[in-house]
Amino acid sequence: MLPSGEQIAIAHGDQRAIITEVGATLRVYVKGGVPVVEGFAAEDIPDFSRNQVLYPWPNRIGDGEWTFSGRTGTASIDDVVHATANHGIARWRPFEIEVANQNRCVMSLVLHPLPEYPFISKLTLDYHLGPKGLTTTATVQNLDEVPIPFGLGYHPYFAVTTPTIEGAELTVPANAYVAVNDRKLPTGEILPVAGNNYDFRTTKSINGHNLDVTYAELNRDDTGMCTVSLKDSKGSNIDVSMDRNFPYLQIFTGDSLPAGRRRTSVAIEPMTCPPDALRSGKDLIILEPGQRWTGSYRIARTS
Repeated sequence: MLPSGEQIAIAHGDQRAIITEVGATLRVYVKGGVPVVEGFAAEDIPDFSRNQVLYPWPNRIGDGEWTFSGRTGTASIDDVVHATANHGIARWRPFEIEVANQNRCVMSLVLHPLPEYPFISKLTLDYHLGPKGLTTTATVQNLDEVPIPFGLGYHPYFAVTTPTIEGAELTVPANAYVAVNDRKLPTGEILPVAGNNYDFRTTKSINGHNLDVTYAELNRDDTGMCTVSLKDSKGSNIDVSMDRNFPYLQIFTGDSLPAGRRRTSVAIEPMTCPPDALRSGKDLIILEPGQRWTGSYRIARTS
């Protein structure tokens, strides 16, 4: 048995992806034999939240208790330095495989009450490969008898065709960013990107930029999609598009990672809420009993 469980392979044309049973994690995605995401080996567990699904909270939550619907949760701290809990708990749980065919797989997880998250919910992930790339659709259903809060995100690391991201160019159509303290938790301020190093509304080189930033106030096209683009120095371009249900995104250039992983890819992370939302309540999604929520994002190598 592999550490990440069963491996579900899907394909369409020259695209191929592998999704793992544990965490419903995107382990491999290649187009024309060229990696789109920087994945991990079948014998490994994903390091640094590599390509994982972040539920029932994305990013990080601070220490201490939080309360909703008369129930109290206490996150288990896994970042001791910052006293925070990172990226939710679904990423380490085995999912049930509901559908697995040539170009699509559907996986689900019933998450029962835990000290970190004292509610019952069901998370379903639909991975679909098609002409426009890989589309991932998440559906959350409240299986509890009380209203439940949640946030959801993804942590894909996008590959370049060069040894590092030096020379790559980034486009992030965001007008603001979330200010954080030394624990990387929001201060409550959302500041304009204009006039500082976080402004990538116009395409520019990533050289010299150490990014671990939550972006907000995203610009969208007529279909409601916000698209971030990463183009390496050899001209290979990846677009990451998210629908209106993801009003935040994190950009991480991997400067804090160990040698061998440092600045070899860029994490572009769609998120439904900012960090620490379960404690602050900022842009949490609230579902009544039986209610469902759905959101999608798409990955495409365009050149």
